[in-house]
Amino acid sequence: MINISIMLVFSISACKQDYSQKNNFRVSTYSLLDEIIERGELWVGTTGDFTPFSYQDDKNSSEYKGVDIEMAKDLASVLGVQLRLVKTSWPSLIKDLEDKKYDLCMSGVTIKLDRQTKGLFSIPILQSGKAVITRDENASKFNSIESINNTTVKVIVNPGGTNEQFALQNFPNAEIIKNEDNLSIFQRIVDGDADLMVTDAVETMVQEKIHPELEAVNADNPFNFFEMGYLLQRDFVFKAYIDQWINLRIKEGSYQKLFDAELEKFVEKQ
Repeated sequence: MINISIMLVFSISACKQDYSQKNNFRVSTYSLLDEIIERGELWVGTTGDFTPFSYQDDKNSSEYKGVDIEMAKDLASVLGVQLRLVKTSWPSLIKDLEDKKYDLCMSGVTIKLDRQTKGLFSIPILQSGKAVITRDENASKFNSIESINNTTVKVIVNPGGTNEQFALQNFPNAEIIKNEDNLSIFQRIVDGDADLMVTDAVETMVQEKIHPELEAVNADNPFNFFEMGYLLQRDFVFKAYIDQWINLRIKEGSYQKLFDAELEKFVEKQ
């Protein structure tokens, strides 16, 4: 007589294997975490154009700075491996993840459901929303979506990310200027090439310190709400480790210290 319980075990095992292969899930105990430790190197994707999270003083430089860069150094240290920073961009963020060019992306990434269909997100690190930055004399003029959504208004964006998506959805009547280099956008607003940018509130607060001619309009009352986290490969063991590491850094206050220290750099420049 055939043992039905044995057949059932084999059947379930085969189904799990087939499902995991089709959906690229890891179901064994071996994880990306083991792989990183064995290779001796952590691959972190970063854009280098989002102050204060990841930026370069010179776009031709190989040196990255920012809150997430310091966090990446800490993560590599606790894992006991070397850190390798991998240049990515907002338009290629998901493709680079799918191509496994990096293990996780640390660059002030907004947590979005469409991104999570391709990867996983860590627990949220902070919350923010979209806010306006414009020249000082226009601060009272561009304080609502309605006042910006006008044919006479020039809105500048960096392509491929949530800033462009927000502008296209909310300002169909305005002129949308795409600027490939995110770091030069704010000087273009100063120079009058564009009227404003709508970006993450924390970035508007930093950029008004870097550029005294600019003002963050509604940083304390942004147009929407979202959270930021780290974008990960689809590996739940690795995610569990990253989540617990973030939790510890937030609870012990070290993340906040890094964030405050980064903002203080720009205050000192004034």
